[in-house]
Amino acid sequence: MSTEKQSHEAHSGWYEVQYATREAQEKAIADWKYDQENKTINNWIHRRLLALADPFVLSKKSWLTVGDGYGFDANHFYKKGQDVTATDISDTFLPLSKEHGLIEKYAVENAEKLTFADNTFDYIFCKEAYHHFPRPYMAVYEMIRVAKEAVILVEPHDPIAKMPLLLAFRNIFDRWNTALLQKYWKNRYSFEEVGNYVFKLSEREMDKLANGIGLPMVAFKGINNNYYNAAAAQEKADNSSAAFKKIKRKLAVHDFLTKFSLMPSQVLCAVIFKKIPSDQVLEAMKKEGFQIHVFPKNPYLK
Repeated sequence: MSTEKQSHEAHSGWYEVQYATREAQEKAIADWKYDQENKTINNWIHRRLLALADPFVLSKKSWLTVGDGYGFDANHFYKKGQDVTATDISDTFLPLSKEHGLIEKYAVENAEKLTFADNTFDYIFCKEAYHHFPRPYMAVYEMIRVAKEAVILVEPHDPIAKMPLLLAFRNIFDRWNTALLQKYWKNRYSFEEVGNYVFKLSEREMDKLANGIGLPMVAFKGINNNYYNAAAAQEKADNSSAAFKKIKRKLAVHDFLTKFSLMPSQVLCAVIFKKIPSDQVLEAMKKEGFQIHVFPKNPYLK
């Protein structure tokens, strides 16, 4: 069996393994509702990722969420009055989320072969799922095909493109022994328990991808957000929690280091545009700190 087929099967069955009974599935929904209602640390972490899409919800648009196993991403847009369809390769949670009124529409979809027609949705939103895909470029091309306006990816940030010293060490070590650096850089090649290689995002790769198919613009925003701790996940995200105060201290240090280019952000939001957005969206993006790359047209294509 091919690697991609193994990966698709593993991911489509993952929720059934983790939540084998209806009771376990209901508890997962109940825990998420608790996080929402009580503004927990877990909720705070996820809200910060979802907030990266704020510049694009200024008016009602059609949205497709990809790799949205629970439908929770779609619920975020649904509550903002957007027309949203949730999709995932697994059908474990999406029907249940619809039963609970969290979403209205869903479809079971393989991101590498979406069944929707070209230009069906204004925006495609893919959060913390791209890095699971065995062939992520196939998935992103599919998302671009189905989008009218833009594809929004929120994923782990590839550090090497932002850390020239690390890149220099890699180049030097690899000249002598390509395995030597792995003794110290443990996650140079990262894999997850479900079997996937972790594809991290870099600005340069998204620039090249967009230019290669003649798209006009990309935009980026990085944040530091990797502070999940299962033991403290359901504590309140305020100063009543010692764990949250510790997170805020770490965040302040990481933000300082990122501001002065001493470390890359932990998470990157990459927006790949099929057309130049409205002035209103551009202004909102600038206000939120997005870095915008507008490309020249290819002079050799008429």
